[in-house]
Amino acid sequence: MRLLFKIDLKDYDPNAHKIVRDSARSIIIKDKLLAMVYSSRYDYYKFPGGGIENDEDPQEAMIRETKEEVGLQIIKSSVRPYGLVKRKQKGQEGGIFVQDNYYYLCQIEDIKVDNKLDDYEKEAGFCLCYVDPLTVIKTNREHDHQKTDRIMLERECRVIELLIKEKII
Repeated sequence: MRLLFKIDLKDYDPNAHKIVRDSARSIIIKDKLLAMVYSSRYDYYKFPGGGIENDEDPQEAMIRETKEEVGLQIIKSSVRPYGLVKRKQKGQEGGIFVQDNYYYLCQIEDIKVDNKLDDYEKEAGFCLCYVDPLTVIKTNREHDHQKTDRIMLERECRVIELLIKEKII
């Protein structure tokens, strides 16, 4: 998968232990709008998806996480790799947080199923929204998101900017 960009804050001790938490995310476009997870509590958008479990294929993780977070079922034959974002920074509790974020372009089935949110996702008020890409960028960059991970929000904005630049949306 092609490398889209790297985020390396260089704010960590290079000799510290690594904490690896890779993720996989879906890019779903419908009528020039992006299917996004919206946090009503913290007022931000992110692509559907999440953590890759032990020995799980990134594409399968993306399909599973998209269904769990927003109830959308990915059409497996439609999935195309879009790119990889590498992230490296000081972990919240020390160490070096290392994350490969895999992004996939995909289509969805017409039916929606019940989502299965984790407690922290329920607390954040996660819901599915189809939203204009520029609204996502403006919201993520300009609004107050309280304790939300600003690096994650900027990562999503930069992926959207590439999608726009490459005329995918």
